[in-house]
Amino acid sequence: MDPIEEFVSRYVREYDFYAEAARMASEWLKAELDAAGVRAIVTHRAKDAHRLEAKCRKRAHKTPYGSISDIYDDIVDLAGVRIALYFPGERGQVEKSVENLFDRLEPPKQFPEAGNQRAGKRFTGYSAVHYRVRLKEELLPDSAKRYAAARVEIQVASVLMHAWAEVEHDLAYKPLEVGLSDEEEAILDEINGLVLTGEIALERLERAGKERSSASGRRFMNHYDLAAYLLGQASTTLNGPVSDSGLGRVDQLFEMLATLEIDTPEKLSPYIQALHGNVELRPLAEQVVDELLTEDGSRYDVYRAIQKNSRAWDPPEESRGTMELGRFVATWVILEDTVRRLAPAEVRKSPMLPPRRLVALGMLDGELANELDELRDFRSRLVHRHERLAPVVIAKATESLKEIIAKIRPPRERSDSSVSD
Repeated sequence: MDPIEEFVSRYVREYDFYAEAARMASEWLKAELDAAGVRAIVTHRAKDAHRLEAKCRKRAHKTPYGSISDIYDDIVDLAGVRIALYFPGERGQVEKSVENLFDRLEPPKQFPEAGNQRAGKRFTGYSAVHYRVRLKEELLPDSAKRYAAARVEIQVASVLMHAWAEVEHDLAYKPLEVGLSDEEEAILDEINGLVLTGEIALERLERAGKERSSASGRRFMNHYDLAAYLLGQASTTLNGPVSDSGLGRVDQLFEMLATLEIDTPEKLSPYIQALHGNVELRPLAEQVVDELLTEDGSRYDVYRAIQKNSRAWDPPEESRGTMELGRFVATWVILEDTVRRLAPAEVRKSPMLPPRRLVALGMLDGELANELDELRDFRSRLVHRHERLAPVVIAKATESLKEIIAKIRPPRERSDSSVSD
């Protein structure tokens, strides 16, 4: 049995393994992108055995395979996911999602490749990004850990580019008695030019949607609408563009705004003014949620209910963990109220002041400020990122918060309001 025949025979037996790995990767990505308000068609497949054999034999003409391990090293897309974006500018969010969910095996592959000119063609051809990854083992249940061994190729392009690539691939690469005629090649190139023009139109459509979502006197229709509004407003507030990768869980924010009836640009605008540009540390949606919670501590119950109903929510298994979480959140509300009550009048309406600002105002010493900074990160992990932490760890953090609250003092007499945040 030659290596290709042996490889294909083995692959047929392993087909279900690769199909399941592709399905899981696709579902993870679809949930993550949908939560961030990214419109896309996400599909998956395990490679068809007949097409796989044809591909192997074609490649073997250039470089013969010595063993089936050589073929496994060469064929990287046995499990594949395709992300067809409505708006090409949202690739940044896909990259962030890939980083969050998968272990990357190599740097992303950009198409068209630099210096790779298409002979006799006017247009640039296939435009996409390919990622070669494995599912993160720590995100898999024990019963599915084995799927972390599967390599998955994720292809990201616009819906238009994916359609053109399918046509071009099937015509140009399927075995034919004769190659494509010059006229067929020219028509494919012409269609590619139309697709590139279409992508420019999609980018304009995305910008028009952001402008529409910011119009006064209207409610946000869905979390995609809200995502467009956040991106448009943030670029103005932060004096620069913010990529989709800095959005966060817009779906949960949308549900919260709808529940609180803060679901119009006018009502949401005051909470946008306090945004900061470090969206990698705290995404935009998370920042707005924090503003809402700081204003009214009773909204924590609303937020927790929304998280529990979310597809991405994984409820704690132990009732004690839930109880300790409630105690921590309640104590944090007391901290915020204490800071607002003691802070100078000119900053009293601001969100929770950064620890270094509290030091500058003379309300905390440096050591306590460092501890509070760590607790802010702890709160973000617990409240926004849903990390499962032992009840004893949460209880200890609650006690640390109480100690800090007891040591907060009124600001010094001299004015430090000019200190930068």
